[in-house]
Amino acid sequence: MDGYRSGFACFVGRPNAGKSTLTNALVGTKVAITSSKPQTTRHTIRGIVHREDGQLVLVDTPGLHRPRTLLGQRLNDLVRETWSEVDVVGFCVPADQKVGPGDKFIAAELEKIAKRTPVIGIVTKTDLVGQQQVAEQLLALQRVMDFADFIPVSAVDGYQVDALADLLVGKMPEGPALYPDGELTDEPEQTLVAELIREAALEGVRDELPHSIAVVVEEMLPREGRDDLVDIHANVFVERPSQKAIILGHRGERLKQVGITSRRQIEKLLGTRVYLDLHIKIAKDWQRDPKQLRRLGF
Repeated sequence: MDGYRSGFACFVGRPNAGKSTLTNALVGTKVAITSSKPQTTRHTIRGIVHREDGQLVLVDTPGLHRPRTLLGQRLNDLVRETWSEVDVVGFCVPADQKVGPGDKFIAAELEKIAKRTPVIGIVTKTDLVGQQQVAEQLLALQRVMDFADFIPVSAVDGYQVDALADLLVGKMPEGPALYPDGELTDEPEQTLVAELIREAALEGVRDELPHSIAVVVEEMLPREGRDDLVDIHANVFVERPSQKAIILGHRGERLKQVGITSRRQIEKLLGTRVYLDLHIKIAKDWQRDPKQLRRLGF
């Protein structure tokens, strides 16, 4: 196809800058887990945008931060590895928060690749502020580093989402589609199911928990003799008994709610009814233990 472009792009930014929501808005379906808790994305989930003039493969990365644990260090290594393999990087800064030391830390890292990989400055969450503040944020972002381009967007109301897709595709090399038409992500379903359970488990828990939750889907099989039901057995891992009590809630009410919320999302994802069996297990200090990290998929 003449002039057809295809390639990889990733969004970077500090935790909670709107990267996953933007990925979902561009793809048009939910492929990355979004939660108001920082550091909720752990796996590089590729969302795929199919267009007449090209194909855009979005690689979602965790927020870059100064690491405190072995898990934090591994997440940061994953971010840097992703940057070195994509065709364009979008640096996301929310419109409602001042450009701070965290953003400057990321910009300093991005400067190292900016000569060979174009970096686009993206002001996200423009629906939360007025036009004047968006303009001020664009100016503040310009002072941070030398960008190939700038754009303000809102994933919530769709403002300039298509214009951002145009901008990203324009920076891709010419070449054939990388994935078959109709595919939206190349993550295995089991990984997505685990992420959806983790997202539901994160909702409404206090700030000390996000990094302590890991989910492993032990088994996912169609119910014998039925083609309309899938049985899923999953374990939610925490680091301490006190955290288990928080997830469980009073008389198990909270865990029940986690099951109801995630089951709805999983049924949407799989397009079938689901029986979800959830258990909470303690894996002591798993974030600092290389053996446990490997077992939990990091």
